[in-house]
Amino acid sequence: MEDKLSILLVIPCFNEASNIGKLLEEIRGLKEGYDTIVIDDGSCDETYTIASHLSSCIRLITNLGIGGAVQTGIKYAREKNYDLCIQVDGDGQHPPDQTRLLIENYKKSSANLVIGSRFIKEEGFRSTWARRLGINLIGTAIKWLYGTKITDPTSGLRLMDRKAMDIFSKDYHEDFPEPIAVAKALESGLSVQEVPVTMNLRKYGNSSITGRKKLTYMLRVIGYIILMRLGRLMRL
Repeated sequence: MEDKLSILLVIPCFNEASNIGKLLEEIRGLKEGYDTIVIDDGSCDETYTIASHLSSCIRLITNLGIGGAVQTGIKYAREKNYDLCIQVDGDGQHPPDQTRLLIENYKKSSANLVIGSRFIKEEGFRSTWARRLGINLIGTAIKWLYGTKITDPTSGLRLMDRKAMDIFSKDYHEDFPEPIAVAKALESGLSVQEVPVTMNLRKYGNSSITGRKKLTYMLRVIGYIILMRLGRLMRL
């Protein structure tokens, strides 16, 4: 594995004016030579103005949701011929220094998809108990259907190589992109690895998945994964 890889950090944002500037300054302070692309997903605050002064930035004219924003970044990375792209959420929950752990794993394993997991080690912010329960059930469904244990299928901190970019640039779920992408990767024969990372508690703004949405999200994700797997088996 060559030491010199072209790496793009894809940063999806929606109304993250309070977070994006600090995040981009942290990335710049790492002096790792990463390129960055901020995908402003139709924000109605100053996200684009702040981000465009510190990074390349694509402004979507309407809100596509996290799946559409991330896929836009993946398509950009693929068209610009980057070796790797790494999703780093714009809300500040993903410390940018953790990206090196994903890259180190990739250099050792050549995995097509490397996920930063909050649950391999008991360090940093690990979400609420209700969300952890939902994540565990989604992971159990993936284990049952694909035979691969994924401890943090909803983690947005993830590395993709060219093979993964090729697949996800064409097919990336709009509503539940992270766990569905894991299932899609395994369904497509890609290798998936996890590495332990630490994450932060969001300082500003709120998650879009709250209250009863957590249960609905979990049930819909599991249902979609089951249908996707059954559809594949029926075609064999």
